[in-house]
Amino acid sequence: MPLVDMRDMLKHAHRNGYAVGGFEVVSLDFLEAIIQAAENCRAPVILNFVEFHFEHYNFEFIMAAAEKAARHATVPVALHLDHGSSLDSAVHAINLGCNSVMVDTSHDSFPNNVTLTRQVVETAHSCGVTVEGELGYDTGIETENPTSHSGKTSFTSIEEAKAFVARTGVDCLAVSIGTVHGRVRGRTKLDIERLKCINEAVKIPLVIQGGPGLSDEQCHKLIAHGVARINFYTGLAEAAGTRIRTNTKAASNGGYSGLVKGVRETIRVEVERCMVTWGSAGRAAEVLMQCRSWHPVEHLIIYNVESTDDAQVEAMMTRGRDILSRIPGVRRVFTGWAIQQSPKFRFCWLVEFVHEKVIESYRDHPDHVAFANQLFRPIAGDRISIDFAEVVSAPEVNIINGNLRTRA
Repeated sequence: MPLVDMRDMLKHAHRNGYAVGGFEVVSLDFLEAIIQAAENCRAPVILNFVEFHFEHYNFEFIMAAAEKAARHATVPVALHLDHGSSLDSAVHAINLGCNSVMVDTSHDSFPNNVTLTRQVVETAHSCGVTVEGELGYDTGIETENPTSHSGKTSFTSIEEAKAFVARTGVDCLAVSIGTVHGRVRGRTKLDIERLKCINEAVKIPLVIQGGPGLSDEQCHKLIAHGVARINFYTGLAEAAGTRIRTNTKAASNGGYSGLVKGVRETIRVEVERCMVTWGSAGRAAEVLMQCRSWHPVEHLIIYNVESTDDAQVEAMMTRGRDILSRIPGVRRVFTGWAIQQSPKFRFCWLVEFVHEKVIESYRDHPDHVAFANQLFRPIAGDRISIDFAEVVSAPEVNIINGNLRTRA
């Protein structure tokens, strides 16, 4: 149940003067550590999936695990695609279960950034999905390499930020005011006055891309001037790497399990430190009360066919699965035949939508309309169509010896 609307989550943080951590997931160790830290701190949390790291893991597999973890958590969780490369990337992430997306064209011209971001907003909002935009950029990469940042940065313009938000309709905005991806040597210099003016101009939650190197005092200033989410990966990767190197020195002949021993605990400690510093610790209960939960919807059609043999029905089903599964907001498409002899209805479609808003956008999508009018409705005159919302009871969750235990 605690998979929640990220728009609501960030609005609560923005109103109440704290920041939610957006922690990148690159393995099950990261996933379990982040969720455990959120449970221990009773904090809302955002699980980030950064597209340029997909070469290191299977996005579809890790999303399935992340969604399962989120739905078994007792704290508010959101799932976010970060730095997607295209509208297709955003749709793919939405259909896999992300309820927030960001396609990064901040390096492009302002008009092109507005145009593509607006396309993403129109598509994602039709699925109920939150959209983050980005304006201004740095040339660093969120990675473990402390020298990855080149020092070249384009700060966010106050005037452009106001125009960008008005023209695109984004729900939150990542800004560049001195923070960078990766880690830089020395103290990070922030343009707090610029941040203050942006916050007053756009009046939506702001996002900082790149948390390493910030002092507690700097974090508090960021939050005081509209930052409602801080993305954090490099610090976690560095902590995990240090632990692995320590394990290697202690047992040079050790296998995989020995090398990663304690990595999950190390990540958890660092995540908890961030949650306490950024003020999200202890906020879970009030966030859950004020956030809409995020549930799938099942679109069910049971039907019979007229003047059509089974081979033609099977061909129609195959074509439909291919077409409908690519529509934004469609998680999966199941087609079935009745097992019972002489049933009232012989065939069914079960289409899972990521959110209730997809009912309308799916109905009007040109691909659905064309398939339904040309291939399905002409032969399926006898049919019933119903949309079902999932009924979910909260899981029982216990923390035993520092490990998360859930029971439905």
